Amino acid sequence: MANIATVEILYKSPGPQPNDLHAAPDGLWYIDQVDDRVYKLDYDTGRTLFEAQTTTKHASGITFGEGFMWIASTYDVTIAKLDIQTGETIEQYDSPGKGVVAFRDPAVDPRVTGAHGLEWRDGMLYVASPPSQHVHVMDVTTWKCVNEFRAPGIRVHGVAWADDGTLWVADTTAGTVSRLETQGGRVLDAFRVEAPVEVHGLTMHEGVLWFCDAHTRDIGRLII
Repeated sequence: MANIATVEILYKSPGPQPNDLHAAPDGLWYIDQVDDRVYKLDYDTGRTLFEAQTTTKHASGITFGEGFMWIASTYDVTIAKLDIQTGETIEQYDSPGKGVVAFRDPAVDPRVTGAHGLEWRDGMLYVASPPSQHVHVMDVTTWKCVNEFRAPGIRVHGVAWADDGTLWVADTTAGTVSRLETQGGRVLDAFRVEAPVEVHGLTMHEGVLWFCDAHTRDIGRLII
């Protein structure tokens, strides 16, 4: 029998379409793909603790590293490095794995897009790219891809570190979340999230996976 997560919805996002999450000790960060604002929420109540406007376009990923905020600007096909206090873009880098996503092909005049979920570890940015269906590991000092591995499914989206250093990876279309080792992408564990819930953003807080659903604005937890 397939392992199916229990979905615990806690509150709605303040913005119209939350698309990725990042768990910090003092609050839950998320980036919205419609208003392109970044928010920090109280874990218990969903109350907005901080918000700022960014200049990203259809933003789909957020993480923090080296004292900066990193956001996937999907329609710019870039990844932006931002000032945490103001949301101001400091630098932009080409999105690895950019292209046309499989679930939009063969669309009329398909649009080239870039990265979605982001995670940071030891100077490396882990970038989930729906067009390439890979997770790309970028050295931010050189912006070179030092490794990449295939993600299960056709629509990789949110990513989140497990406590043991493996990576949880969500496929929004398939409704699955898989735990991968980060050298070759071997699948170590997996579970389903039943429709109509869609997992877009993903993060880990105190050993529990949190998710956001861009269509319903729901933010909550996945109990496995």
